Amino acid sequence: MERFDISIKQGEEELAFEVREYMHHDSEKCKIEVFKDEAMVVSFNPDQHEHLSVCQNPGKLDKQLVHLIADHLEKFV
Repeated sequence: MERFDISIKQGEEELAFEVREYMHHDSEKCKIEVFKDEAMVVSFNPDQHEHLSVCQNPGKLDKQLVHLIADHLEKFV
């Protein structure tokens, strides 16, 4: 598992997240999990073209923020 931090700017607010990427994931788990204050808020799985799709959204993040996070993460996946 690889861990790293990202910052996303939404409007005037800068949001900090911890990302956990599971390099050897199986189909039962999401490959990338995003945490805010130790709670998982959203997770993603890459498709065959390495574009991320939402796996889970337990933090009930709005679609705009989810897309901002995915766009940022696609640079690393």
